[in-house]
Amino acid sequence: MTIPNLDMDALRTFLVAQQLGSLNRAAERIGRSQSAVSQQMRKLEAQVGEPLFRRQGRGLALTDSGELILSYAHRILDLNDEAVRAVRGASVEGVVRFGLPGDFAETWLPAALGQFKKTHPGVRVEVAVERNGVLLERLDRGELDLVLVMGNERRSDAEPLALLPMTWIGPVGVDLTLTPGLALDLALYNPPCFFRRAGIEALDAAGISWRLAYTTASLQSLWSGVAAGLGITLRTAAGLPPSLKRLGAKEGLPPLPSVALCLHAGHRDTPPALAQLKRVVTECAGANLAA
Repeated sequence: MTIPNLDMDALRTFLVAQQLGSLNRAAERIGRSQSAVSQQMRKLEAQVGEPLFRRQGRGLALTDSGELILSYAHRILDLNDEAVRAVRGASVEGVVRFGLPGDFAETWLPAALGQFKKTHPGVRVEVAVERNGVLLERLDRGELDLVLVMGNERRSDAEPLALLPMTWIGPVGVDLTLTPGLALDLALYNPPCFFRRAGIEALDAAGISWRLAYTTASLQSLWSGVAAGLGITLRTAAGLPPSLKRLGAKEGLPPLPSVALCLHAGHRDTPPALAQLKRVVTECAGANLAA
């Protein structure tokens, strides 16, 4: 019996259809007609000899065979993409100076940079972890080639990646109670800081009194101060340590805005090494920060 080779394009469409729960929405996402997407799914089902989807209300759900194929599809496509990138990346050379805020320095981004190093051995990536404003200053001075920052989407070189909700943050194991007449202790970055400004504006609009109990220029120091109970803070949930938790309306705190996460390259020429790193960061951000 000859084992068929699964269609890679059909597997990609299968993943999108599973994620969106609809062939219609999958067709819109990948820019194909619904009939073309349906044909791809029929071809995939014919290759494996089992139905992959079943109706569930107005949408689709995976069958047991579909769940099994799903796990393999991720691995097959990841390996395929890694092989292609390794071959293409082997010929790319250069130096890219990349900056990012501490929020992403201990989560998914270092792993993405490590994978980039493996698939692009001729590219040397120099990484700087700084506050958002400092990163942009260094970019404008020509000290960095590419920066990932929050809150500066109005710059002309901004390439938006995601919109991240801000959240109040406090220590795990401690219940916050707002007491009338008693100021709320805050732990915040030194100014200028758009998180600081957004938090103060939200509290003032809600008529909640506050006081600065702890200020710092370091994200790790900020996390430590909040964990120690010196005050609550606000940030996004990205990189939130296990010693901290999200707070919100349940604790009587006002809603907060969202903040844009963008890549900036300062309108410079884009050599191949920089273009490849931008692609990897963009793809990883989409995969890890999807709503």
